[in-house]
Amino acid sequence: MGYFSFNIIRWGSYFDDYWYSLKSNLVEFPLHIILVYFNFYFLIPKFILTKKYKRYIFFIITSLGAVYVIRTELNYFLVTENIWPEAESTQQAFTFNHIIAVILGEVYVVAFVSAIKLTVDWIYERNRVEDLQKVQLITELNFLKAQIQPHFFFNTLNNLYALTLEKSDIAPSVVLKLSDIMQYVLYDVKEPLISLHNEINYIQNYLDLEKLRYGDQVNSTIEIKGNIEDIKVPPLLFLPFIENCFKHGSKENGLIQVHINFEVLKNKMLRFKVENTFTELIKSTKKHGIGIQNVKRRLELLFDNKFKFKTAIKKRKYLVSLKIPIQ
Repeated sequence: MGYFSFNIIRWGSYFDDYWYSLKSNLVEFPLHIILVYFNFYFLIPKFILTKKYKRYIFFIITSLGAVYVIRTELNYFLVTENIWPEAESTQQAFTFNHIIAVILGEVYVVAFVSAIKLTVDWIYERNRVEDLQKVQLITELNFLKAQIQPHFFFNTLNNLYALTLEKSDIAPSVVLKLSDIMQYVLYDVKEPLISLHNEINYIQNYLDLEKLRYGDQVNSTIEIKGNIEDIKVPPLLFLPFIENCFKHGSKENGLIQVHINFEVLKNKMLRFKVENTFTELIKSTKKHGIGIQNVKRRLELLFDNKFKFKTAIKKRKYLVSLKIPIQ
């Protein structure tokens, strides 16, 4: 309707005859519409999308020819006998110049409307793909987060089982600590982002569990630099690194040493560092866990290439450094 109104005003102003412009557009626009939709919903899917280009060219030329004949005849009998009023002199129908002028006009209409349709379809498809990617991202993140929870409880229950076999007096304390952590994992980490303060408390509870298991053999510290009150982080992001300190680390002077550092940087980044005692000669015979691979995948999904992760071994210490954007 917008295009129709514009065309009436355009040619009415050109000829200074709006009644003529209205009549001619009433004749021509139904033909425009038929040609446009026939091209877009039949010819393109049937021939262009199936790579039958020669057939498409044949049918589009045939369609343009049919439109020319019908349009010329209708204009002559219903609107005016001067079938080409914009020409400098009186022109006859079915001449080369008239055929070219009318067909170019139809091609212009088809191209103009097709450009609009393709743009709308492209925007719709882009939004659909983005929505699908978001759904896939959320689904995969939830799956990865769900993997960490049974992974952690499996390790902790194994530790608890060992303590009960030894009839250890600290087994009840482990059960209570584990209960607190289960409440956090099952109820508090359903959101995509949680308070960094709560996550650190969760890590401290885990360290307390390990201290109950190993007693005075664990020396752990958590250092915080900067204001973390308003910082949000993905839940359960740092725990696998802490777990590995006990799973793959070693003792130095009879101690398992774990030092954890959270630092708020000036460039709106959060740096997490952890180091633990480590001996390269010790090879773990345990099954390979899912923790670190899980975290790496989550980092890729959550932060794309905006994070920095590296590990190193220096002076019998295993070092992990992770930088993520502050949420």
